[in-house]
Amino acid sequence: MAKYLLLKHYRGAPAPVCDVPMDQWTPAEVSAHVRFMHDFAARLEETGEYVDGQGLAPEGTWVRYDGEGRPPITDGPFAETKDLIAGWMVIDVDSYERAVELAGELSAAPGPGGEPIHEWLELRPFLSAPPTITE
Repeated sequence: MAKYLLLKHYRGAPAPVCDVPMDQWTPAEVSAHVRFMHDFAARLEETGEYVDGQGLAPEGTWVRYDGEGRPPITDGPFAETKDLIAGWMVIDVDSYERAVELAGELSAAPGPGGEPIHEWLELRPFLSAPPTITE
């Protein structure tokens, strides 16, 4: 089994077929989208392929250590993931091909009018542990 991270983007990814921001959807359209996400996760829980997933609020803060005894620095001049990443899901699957298949399925989540949004999802494998060297 291999773990993959599926990233949903606010922006920064190629534009989906349905490029209407969620804050412009009707409450029923948002509910249908969220229900699809929950149903998708529940189905993967049954197969043992679901690990975790969350939607993320658009608010966020960058924090960085600034030296001993000094307060952390917040909100530097960086590309803000709070503007980019809308949510994530972790899956644990048998193959890269299965991860691609599930990402394609998730991309069909409904949007305005109940039509699939054809959202681009970023698929990232987790790094595996480095090999142990024995002497």
